[in-house]
Amino acid sequence: MTMTISSAQARTLEALDASLKGDVLVPGAPEYDAARRVWNGEVDRHPAAIARCQGVADVMSAVRHAREHHLPASVRGGGHAVAGHAVLDDGLVIDLSGMTGARVDPIARTVSLEGGALNSHMDRESQAFGLAMTGGFVSHTGAVGLALGGGIGHLMRKFGLAIDAMREADVVTADGSFLRASREENPDLFWALRGGGGNFGIVTSLTLDLEPLGPEILAGLIAWPADQAAAVLSFMRDFVADAPDDLGLMANLRLAPPLPLFPAEVHGTPIIALVITWAGDIEAGKEFLRPLRELGTPVADGITIKPYVAHQKMLDAAVPHGRHYYWKSHRLGALNSEMIDIICTHLEEISSPLSSVPIFCFGGAMSRVPEGETAFPHRDAAHDINIVASWLPEQAREADRHRAWVRGFFDDLAPYSRGVYVNFTSDDAQQRVRQAYSDTQWSRLQAAKAVYDPTNFFDHNANIPPATGPAA
Repeated sequence: MTMTISSAQARTLEALDASLKGDVLVPGAPEYDAARRVWNGEVDRHPAAIARCQGVADVMSAVRHAREHHLPASVRGGGHAVAGHAVLDDGLVIDLSGMTGARVDPIARTVSLEGGALNSHMDRESQAFGLAMTGGFVSHTGAVGLALGGGIGHLMRKFGLAIDAMREADVVTADGSFLRASREENPDLFWALRGGGGNFGIVTSLTLDLEPLGPEILAGLIAWPADQAAAVLSFMRDFVADAPDDLGLMANLRLAPPLPLFPAEVHGTPIIALVITWAGDIEAGKEFLRPLRELGTPVADGITIKPYVAHQKMLDAAVPHGRHYYWKSHRLGALNSEMIDIICTHLEEISSPLSSVPIFCFGGAMSRVPEGETAFPHRDAAHDINIVASWLPEQAREADRHRAWVRGFFDDLAPYSRGVYVNFTSDDAQQRVRQAYSDTQWSRLQAAKAVYDPTNFFDHNANIPPATGPAA
């Protein structure tokens, strides 16, 4: 697809470009095609322009330009949402990916992240001072976008969700003005930002609390063949239910990749792995994990003492930029025998060696925050399950088969669903966003939207429409 813009539009974009410290890319510019690409290679959209912002003033100018010229707009931070919300056809991409600053205050134990900072930026700077916070499962995820949706990660049972660490945010609102949000300043906006995603403005800086951790932890994965998956999932359910907060745990079901960790005879066969993150005393962790490591007959055991930053990158290679991805997700209670049977059946039917099914374990510190404190529901749930199909760009003819595997798996688990994590919505974002919040949370979010974005300018996301009538 080749997109053209009118001469009048070109003149206005030239004026925007002249006003920015960054620059504006239009179709045909040398860097345009690279700049419009996001993590999910399935997403192939052609914006009218991409405003590559270098600071708050650039973001304010870009928003005002879009409003003045009636351009729809999207916001790019890390660009990691599977639905590709970061880019849109025929509109303006307000691109923060060049704003990657991560500044740690080791005395206050905080980190201030610019809107385009990735988990890797946050982890590197924080670990220089032996500090950390919950930062997702993949280091090339956008840290701010992750946090605005809730922010689950390896450390959530120890330190809570990313939103639980939020202290304040700098926000450019829908009219191009600047606000600061905290418990004391614009508290309604601060509440909405903690789980409501990018619906209320562009967060140009986010300050979060850090906690002591590392630099080395006990972590890694242990894996079993698929014929032991039911026993492993049952064990995981019971093991994590009584575990201390120090234990972070997730399952990952897939075909064994051809890595040295796995014996050659299991390469390409279905396996179940448990990914362990022990955020406490290492010797105590070794003892606590002993029953897990003695379970069944593992085909690989990679649990070891290693740098926390290395553990945070362990899954990166499995989900690189440019591959094609499609997923659907459920929030679940404790796994029962019927749910485990469904999971094991669909593992055996997995359609691509690049696909996977992570199951994230809740509990601990994140479960003890009152639900009304933030816009993240169902803290008493046990799991999120994410059914992820992945294939190479040259395998486009296989895409329908891989999507069908995801949908069948998703449909079979639907009777057990307790909603969805808003960051895990996909092509179903507009249909399922309501399921990401409780009734009370939804009403409060709509009311905040009516105050800070009454015309729904920020709508290229898992969209929360503004309240109308008396509620507004």
